[in-house]
This record gives sequence, C-alpha cells and structure tokens, in this order.
Amino acid sequence: MKPEVSIDIPAVALPQSQQGLSPFDKDHSLTIRNWDEADRPREKLSARGADSLTPAELLAILIGSGTPQESAVSLMQRIMKDCNGSLRRLGRMSIAELCCYKGIGEAKAITILAACELGKRRAQEPASPDAVLNSPEVLYEYFLPRMEDLAVEEFHILLLRQNLSLISDICIGRGGLTATAVDVRVLLREALLAKATALVMCHNHPSGSTNPSQQDDLLTMKVKRAADLMDIHLIDHIIMGDRTFFSYNQAGRL
Repeated sequence: MKPEVSIDIPAVALPQSQQGLSPFDKDHSLTIRNWDEADRPREKLSARGADSLTPAELLAILIGSGTPQESAVSLMQRIMKDCNGSLRRLGRMSIAELCCYKGIGEAKAITILAACELGKRRAQEPASPDAVLNSPEVLYEYFLPRMEDLAVEEFHILLLRQNLSLISDICIGRGGLTATAVDVRVLLREALLAKATALVMCHNHPSGSTNPSQQDDLLTMKVKRAADLMDIHLIDHIIMGDRTFFSYNQAGRL
C-alpha cells in the first residue's frame, strides 16, 4: 500500500472582489455586493452622499454588475470615456449602441437611458411660481435643459406677470433644421389669454451657432411693435446654441 503524499499548494492571491468565491460563482464575482466594502458605490453613497460619487459610480449602482473580467464601475468608466465624459452624449446613445459594449444588455441599456431621461426631466421641471426671470443668464439657464438636445428648431414664449414671474411656457412653433414658422397673431393671442404683461421669446439653432439671422431680426421687431400696441413688454429674445446663447436685450437690439 502506497503511503499518502500531501502536497502543499501555495495560495494564489485573488482580487478582493473574488476572494472566497467558487468557480461556480464567477458570473457573480463582479456584482457590487461582492466588492471590497471601500469600493462599493452604494455604501459610498450612503456614507458620504450622492455628490461624492462620479457619474460612472452612480451608473454602476443602476446596472449592478459588469462582466467576470470587468466591474460595473470600470465598464461605465469606459463608456463615459467614449462619451468624452458627457452625460448629454450618453443620453443620446441608442439601445443598440449601448448593447455593443460587453456586459450591457438591453435591460441595462434601457436603465441607463431611463436614468439620463429622468435627469433631463428633473432639470425641466417648471420654475417656482416665485422665480423671477429677469436676466439673460437666468433665461438661458431656464431654457438650456429644454432645448440643448433638440434636433430641430423650436420656438417658445414665456408669458410673465408684472414682477417677471412665470405664468406659462408655450411652444408655438416646431420646424426643421434651419427654420420654424411663427405666427405673430397666435403668439399675441396666447399672451392676451394669459393676461401676461411681459413675454420672452426663445428659439434654438440646431447648428449650434447663435448668430441671429435676418428672419430672426425681422420677427423680433415685428413682435415688439405688435406687443407695444397691446401694452405687453417684450423682455428678450434668446437664441440658444451649443452651450451658449445670444440675447437681443443684452446686445441692445430691443
């Protein structure tokens, strides 16, 4: 009978996220709950607050897991890098484009896009009734989340009270890539029905340029003359571009 021989096999150091897991658990080895506690974005959020997390870490919480070779955070860091760190660009991706990344299936892609859409809608929530829209910068901040991702031109009017607080925001024209039709009679009818004493016009240029066109100049002057006759003050006409704007009021052209 042969004597039993014991062989000491040196332990192989495993990543902290995989220590203690059997080969059957490898598909789950990079889920967030198996990470080192200091690296878990959920725990980090709980301990330090949401603003302490990077966008990739926040998105990793939503998708929950990556692949056996890549954690959820690393996966989202790679996707964000391909988007140049821009959540705006991430939100413009399609489900098919996101699914091109290993570890992102349709369900995770939908979750990512739903999160981007929620962020956009939060920014679009109506201003407080007490908010005063009294400067080009404030108007730009108001319109930015509403118009920054539009592929076609839209024309909005803000109807305001005497103290420049908001009554309503109305889209009165939606067109193509370079122009949209605006009926001055419809614009003024909305202002009269709302009993507005002031109004702001705003439209976007999908090209990203904020240079006013000749048509923009003509429309601005036409609306100003008509509004003056009805004792309605045209506060401004804002043209939205790519993270910038043009203000007729600021330029002294009202």
